[in-house]
Order: sequence, then structure tokens, then C-alpha cells
Amino acid sequence: MASKRDYYEILQVSKSASAEEIKKSYRKLAVQFHPDKNPGDTSAEEKFKELGEAYDVLSDGEKRAAYDRFGHNAFAQGAGAGAGRGGGGGFHDPFDIFREVFGGAGGGGGGIFEQFFGGGGGGRGQTEDRNRGADLRYDLQITLEDVANGCEREIEVEKMERCGVCQGSGGDAGSKAVTCRDCGGRGQVVASRGFFQVAQTCGRCRGTGQLIDRPCKRCGGEGRAEAPAKIKLKIPAGIEDGSRLRSSGQGEAGVRGGASGDLYVVVHVKEHEVFDRDGSNLFCEVPVGFPTAALGGEVVVPTLGGKASLKVAAGTQGGTIFKLRGKGLPELNRGAVGDLLVKVVVEVPTKLNSEQRKKLEELAELMGEENTPIYKSFFEKAKSFFS
Repeated sequence: MASKRDYYEILQVSKSASAEEIKKSYRKLAVQFHPDKNPGDTSAEEKFKELGEAYDVLSDGEKRAAYDRFGHNAFAQGAGAGAGRGGGGGFHDPFDIFREVFGGAGGGGGGIFEQFFGGGGGGRGQTEDRNRGADLRYDLQITLEDVANGCEREIEVEKMERCGVCQGSGGDAGSKAVTCRDCGGRGQVVASRGFFQVAQTCGRCRGTGQLIDRPCKRCGGEGRAEAPAKIKLKIPAGIEDGSRLRSSGQGEAGVRGGASGDLYVVVHVKEHEVFDRDGSNLFCEVPVGFPTAALGGEVVVPTLGGKASLKVAAGTQGGTIFKLRGKGLPELNRGAVGDLLVKVVVEVPTKLNSEQRKKLEELAELMGEENTPIYKSFFEKAKSFFS
């Protein structure tokens, strides 16, 4: 059985694409491969279904986070890695995508394929789902020191917030809800698309079946308006670069009191000038003078918590790696702490005065080959190349 294609490849977008870029590409491809435009073309029908499945996952912030981390395994049967709202990876109604492509007037988000052949509604077409606010993404950069200690950040985002005038109801004081004349309170109107007869979300009432007789002047009846919001974030110690944190209910406010979306914070760890990271371990290179490497001694090395002393044994060779236990990073949600690996780089002087050169020449004569075991071993192995 052929393996599933990458969802980003199917939608022809990069892994860093925004939600709007994903939606735009999806709409274009969905129209291109729609069965009505390609009658009898089974290949187009398969692509159409494939597009629906990919968009179902990548358009949902929680599902997308799970997919980015675990791939298709996130939605395998019995998988514990959260599949997001409503799950994912199972049978995907291919016509479901036209809720976005052919959304009703007034930005209601409904679509012509809410029902088939006059069939019953329900499921995703429920009012609370349509009125739910959008999920948001925020990219946050932190330092390696922040990873070591954990940190708190306050961010400010412009988003749709619950209207402070009508408190999210969408109406002026004393207003009341009236039945929508276009749909008769059903929230849907029947429309024909070729040989299909479908129920389309009502564009006037956005599927609620009701209208406000006196809409709020500030929000125009939506129950929400754009405003800046300050949000406090707690970043746990040991977090990995590229991790996504979910702040429930901190996305955009829903329409007319609908549930708020979620905020997804993508953490980016800034590259450090001294340390490289490998999980909870840190790595750095420390220069050591030739006399110290030859005679032994103590070398001061940097750590994220300050400085530490490293004992260098006599005869230490360049490239030797020393381990400082517990000087790395904490493991996320665990008590363990990684190590700091220090690679010794023996530094050779580049400028010598006449006295220094003379002393080194005398040392070279005194040392002889018995003090160069690596040199001797190499040429013993490579002697056949010189014969």
C-alpha cells in the first residue's frame, strides 16, 4: 500500500506557511479538482479527497501542531498524540472544503455542501462551531538562558475581542432576536448546484436562524471588535526550539458570544555565541595553551550559570572532550539536568620572539620521538605509503 503524501506538499505550501496562505492555496486547488469540473476523472476525484484531508488537518492549529510533531502517526488509530478538535486522519468528507470555498455572504463561514440532496444537518454545521473565533499563531524568540531558567513574557496582539459595549450579544440595549426571513429560522437555504440539491448556510444570519433587530453600533452586530490584547505567557525550562504552546481561549473572540479560539505560540531559541545545544546537553570549545596542555593545570570554562574550573591532565591532546555533569539544560517537565561537554583546542602560538623560538628549538631536541606517541603510531600505520 502506498504511503500517504505530505500534507504540505498536497496543498503546495511550505511548512512555515500562514493560515491564510494555506486557505488561499486550498481554495484554488479545490476548485481546480472539483468533480463537477472533471466529470468521470477518477484521478481528479482522488486529488480532491486528498486536498480535503490535508486541509482538515492544516487548517486546525491543534491538529497542525500534532502533525508537525508526529506526521501521519498523529492520527493513526489508537494514537495518543492529540489529533485536535474532532480528531483527524479518518474519512474526510471531500465536499466539506466548500464551506470555505463557497462561504455565505457576510463572512458567515458556511458553505454549500452543508448537506447533500436535502439531507439532515448537524455535526460541524452547528451554530457554536460556526461562531467560534479563529485560532491565532504568535512566534516568540527566547534565549538559551531563558531555556535554562524558564521565563515569563507578556506579548501584545491585535485581535477580535468581545465587544465592550454590547458584551458580545451584538445588540443595543433593549434589542431582541427576530427570526431570519431568508431561512425562516432554519439557518440554511436550499440551493441547486448542477445535479446536487444542497442546503447552504444562510448568509444573512450566518446559520443562527436569528437576527438582532437593533445591532450594536460599535461592532455592527458581530458581538466583537478589533482591539489590542496583552497576554502573559509562561515558558517552561528545557523547552525545545520549534515547540508550540497552546493558550486556550486566547485566540479571537467568537461571533455573538461564540467560543473564543486558541492562541498557539511557536518558540524559537536564538543561536548562542558560545554554546551549541543537543537536547539537554551543551557543547563548547575552549582554547588551552600548549604549556598547560603539556604540563597540566586548571582552565576556567564558561557555563550558563557563570564560570567553572576544569582540571586538565598533563599531556592532554587537542580534541579531548571533558564532561561537566549537571552544567547543561534541564529536561522539559523532568528533574534531570544535562551535561556540558567541553572540547579542548590546544592553541599554537603564532608569533614568537627570538628567545621564545630558541627555547622551543631546544625543547624539540630534548623531547625526541619518545614523547610523541601519536606521531609514532600514525607513521607506523602509514609506513607502507612512504616505502
